[in-house]
Amino acid sequence: MQELVYHSTRDTSLKATASEAILHGIAPDGGLYVPDRIPTLKKSFDELSMMSYPEVAYEVLRLFLTDFTDEEVHAAVNAAYNTDNFDREDITCLMKANGAYYLELFHGRTIAFKDMALSILPHLMSISAKKCELKEKIVILTATSGDTGKAALEGFANVPGTGIVVFYPKDGVSSFQERQMITQEGDNTHVIGIHGNFDDAQREVKKIFTDEAFAKEMKEAGYVFSSANSINIGRLIPQIAYYVYAYTRLMEDEITFVVPTGNFGNILAAYYACRMGVPIAKLICASNDNKVLFDFFKTGVYDRNREFILTSSPSMDILISSNLERLIFELAGDETGKLMKDLATKGRYEVKNLKGSDDSENPADLFVGEFATGEEMQEEIRHVYKDCGYVLDPHTAVASAAYRKYLADTRDLTTAVIASTASPYKFSASVLKAIEGDSYKEGNDKELIGRLNKISGVEIPAAVERALNGTVRHNTVCDPDKMKEEIAKIYLR
Repeated sequence: MQELVYHSTRDTSLKATASEAILHGIAPDGGLYVPDRIPTLKKSFDELSMMSYPEVAYEVLRLFLTDFTDEEVHAAVNAAYNTDNFDREDITCLMKANGAYYLELFHGRTIAFKDMALSILPHLMSISAKKCELKEKIVILTATSGDTGKAALEGFANVPGTGIVVFYPKDGVSSFQERQMITQEGDNTHVIGIHGNFDDAQREVKKIFTDEAFAKEMKEAGYVFSSANSINIGRLIPQIAYYVYAYTRLMEDEITFVVPTGNFGNILAAYYACRMGVPIAKLICASNDNKVLFDFFKTGVYDRNREFILTSSPSMDILISSNLERLIFELAGDETGKLMKDLATKGRYEVKNLKGSDDSENPADLFVGEFATGEEMQEEIRHVYKDCGYVLDPHTAVASAAYRKYLADTRDLTTAVIASTASPYKFSASVLKAIEGDSYKEGNDKELIGRLNKISGVEIPAAVERALNGTVRHNTVCDPDKMKEEIAKIYLR
């Protein structure tokens, strides 16, 4: 098999193998690693349709991890996708409701879609460290808008040779999301709240990654940084597998995927699945009230100079969608570095001729931007529950409402699969407010989860019980400009 080479989106001369890209997380110039080509699937869809989820994941991953042996890929896949980590033997499933399919990606240990990739990333990183003969301890540095943090903590807790520091917006996640993180066990885990939003945390994490003096100081102490965000290709590539898997369960002529989107990693994985050969008609990029991506796909202008809105779908409360840079590279090539500099200095950039002409193929043509307001999200939860008895979390409801708007505009009857990214139990207050309406009464997390259990009839996941009964172990809070100082306190003093 021809080996894939990864290079920076900002300088194609900065190259890495898959294992090197996984270890580094981000390129030395601050760019993101992308493969020099997208491989096509080697198995037919008929063959893939007969395979289990781990088998499909193996077929996808082996094409991207070309410096891994088949045995190493098998070992990572089998260690990740099993009933110790997921509460369904099939790992994920499709549920039909209200005229669309919902791809349930929340059956892992933290009941959010991030488990689908973060259950395997620690294994990929451990293998990569051995292949690269890394002597230092890996410190995973992650900013989270709610779900990535807990999934990364769960994945890396007590993994030998690693430590993990997660930064989250103190007032920008649900109370249950926060409780999941601050009760995390593991001697190598650290959770720090910040006074600010996700973009503040992400910006500082990126700055730390490119701080050469600090990296040298950490290396002298025996540590190197890496990332568990979807900026790390080791996080992104496993996400491709569930789009391939979903298609092969349906085997329609074409599928439209609808993806609730914040940092753009989840929908980018769907785009890569299309490039691998999955017949995707459209990718509907669903935003909440922070609709910077909706505006981008309408106008070609990405502009973060706007009010940041705290919503009931916090994992989408993002104004700087880091993974969009990978798509921008396909659209703008060598201009990507300049556009990202414009974003950093001016808060905006423009991609000329975003949509292709009739005689040219343009990656952006596959994408459709849509959004749903908070009120539309609530109405969608209420409507789907009333009609079908199926309960959506706020993020999935944003995508579902966005799809209804798209359907009304286009009358496109292509089979639609909506990525269901979190269990409703993670956002019980928001879900109950939508369903109960004027009869809603406040309560603590335990009371609200009990009420949601009665309404939904869905068994309370073990992850919920662990969070409710866990002891608070992490209570540090800082300003964004003190994040590096907090890391130094942990590892250098």
